Amino acid sequence: MRARLLLVEDEATIAVPLVEGLEREGFDVTTVRTGGAALRAAAGVDLVLLDLGLPDIDGADVCRTLRHDCDIPIIVLTARGDELDRVTLLELGADDYVVKPFGFRELVARIRAVRRRTDRSQSDSWAVQDVGALCIDRRARRVTVDDNEIALTPKEFDLLARLADDAGTVVRRDQLMQEVWDEHWWGPTKTLDVHVASLRKKLGDPGCITTVRSVGYRLEAPR
Repeated sequence: MRARLLLVEDEATIAVPLVEGLEREGFDVTTVRTGGAALRAAAGVDLVLLDLGLPDIDGADVCRTLRHDCDIPIIVLTARGDELDRVTLLELGADDYVVKPFGFRELVARIRAVRRRTDRSQSDSWAVQDVGALCIDRRARRVTVDDNEIALTPKEFDLLARLADDAGTVVRRDQLMQEVWDEHWWGPTKTLDVHVASLRKKLGDPGCITTVRSVGYRLEAPR
């Protein structure tokens, strides 16, 4: 099911291309221009993207009201970059924030990360996931293949779990770097290839993680 996003942004020059990009990424997006409209439209959406500079109500007040009334995940879009504002936003109940101008890929990565953290549908069946003979227990952070436990480093586990989120489909390199490491990672992206090579060796099947050249990686069921 496509995730339903509510974008609260009064500048059309920002909202229009943002909606187009998010819809290409597989989201359904509703756009409103005011805080009042956001409070009325929030029911039934999966996540709110909230700009703070609104024409009627301060975005911080909208964030506070939404958090008081419901537990919808909120990502704030803000031009305010100082430390105090960021702390205040999180204290108001925002789940995350991005500072303008932001990269589109960063925003998509943050949306997906927040949804994974807050998705109430993540039941026990999600916590323990089978991909063929591969079993990933996210709560215990254990991985087995044919019931044999595989010792992974924390980053190897996080990388494998992220690939398993979209098993059978390609996950882009930049997406993996942003979500498994973080958007502030300034080290070489070669570290991703090293971790993939290590996973292939430990899982006992080099073909279980397929390289899609210049794009990313795809997790397949180990043979």
